[in-house]
Amino acid sequence: MAPARTRSELTLILLVAAVQFVNILDFVMVMPLGPDFAAALQIPISTVGYVGGAYTAAASLAGLLGSLFLDRFDRRHALGVAMSGLVIATALGGCAPELARLIPIQLLAHAVGQPATLVALMCARVLAGLFGGPATSVALSIVADRIPPERRGRAMGIVMGAFAFASVLGVPAGLEAARRGGWRMPFFGVAAIGVLVVVGAIALLPSLAGHVEAARNRNRFAFLALFRRPIALLSWSTTATVMMAGFILIPNISAYVQGNLGYPRARLGLLYMAGGVFSLVATQAGGRIVDRIGAARTGLVGSLLLIATIQCGFAMVTPPIPIVALFMLFMTAMGLRNVSHQTLTSHVPDGPERAGFMSIQSSVQHFAAASGAFLAAHVLVEEKGKLIGMQTIAHISMTLSVVVPVLFFLLERAVRQRRQAREAALAAA
Repeated sequence: MAPARTRSELTLILLVAAVQFVNILDFVMVMPLGPDFAAALQIPISTVGYVGGAYTAAASLAGLLGSLFLDRFDRRHALGVAMSGLVIATALGGCAPELARLIPIQLLAHAVGQPATLVALMCARVLAGLFGGPATSVALSIVADRIPPERRGRAMGIVMGAFAFASVLGVPAGLEAARRGGWRMPFFGVAAIGVLVVVGAIALLPSLAGHVEAARNRNRFAFLALFRRPIALLSWSTTATVMMAGFILIPNISAYVQGNLGYPRARLGLLYMAGGVFSLVATQAGGRIVDRIGAARTGLVGSLLLIATIQCGFAMVTPPIPIVALFMLFMTAMGLRNVSHQTLTSHVPDGPERAGFMSIQSSVQHFAAASGAFLAAHVLVEEKGKLIGMQTIAHISMTLSVVVPVLFFLLERAVRQRRQAREAALAAA
């Protein structure tokens, strides 16, 4: 029987979850706000995917760079720097009209043939991604470092629950703030919350430097050896497939349900709140289920539910069930699949290389998400306030989602075989 979780362990998990809440909210709030800032900044609604893609592309680059040095520092200090940069970049996002007046932004806008306000917002989101990507890597590394494998599923469930809380509390609050006070308010609000969380995390997290000596004794480019390990390549392939399958759809859901399905803007916050509640339940229950039956089987259930939901909600012109019910099912499926994915991949790296591995994984994750968002923005066309091409996007997402469970089972088997080989080697010694 696994030992009970200690108070210090619970404190660490909750602090990491709070950091993830701010990090995730900073990212996910932009997508439902798309129609709001598109109207305010006078940019086409079909270009919203570029704004989300700018963040994820930058986070992908930051993940690659972070793999060179993140394991060489105390994780508490690395997390503080990354989150501080994210807070500043988020505040700048709310200043996009002012940034658009700067000559470098205007020159860049002229070069790419896009409105200066769009370019300014994208630049702010690029900066946010450069800090947000490493923040995610370090946060997940902290959990994997300090929580034993037999309790890691539940711990990841709590941390991944930050996504659900962002949906239940953050996104509806942001949508309501934007409706009452303008599209800038959510950016400034998240930045303010981020300041409080950063201060709390730096003050309350213990020193997390046990891995530093081993990491500094390794060659700085030793992480390149990860690219020769089949289990690492399989993990990153799984991550890429999961993320692209989701983010080819996610940035456009708000615009689609409003423009194509006629869902009222005034009730959009309630939609995200309802979906977030179901996502919260799914991540918490999913974490416990993963610990009992394994990540691959739990992920299979989530993937099948997700495929069915995408078919009904996006591949069909007229959904056969209410939009609220569809969104609840979508968020439930995403919650089950995501907690399975995060728990499974956390077993791949060893301690001294964990942040480096997670940084590369974050890079892959964000690159795949950016690819999905950019592909969707390229395929979709706005016509009289409606998005044309969502059925094509839905079919691509479903095709990728079919592959996900296969990759889950292959990765779970690889992790199990490696563990058994190590146990056999220890027994022989």
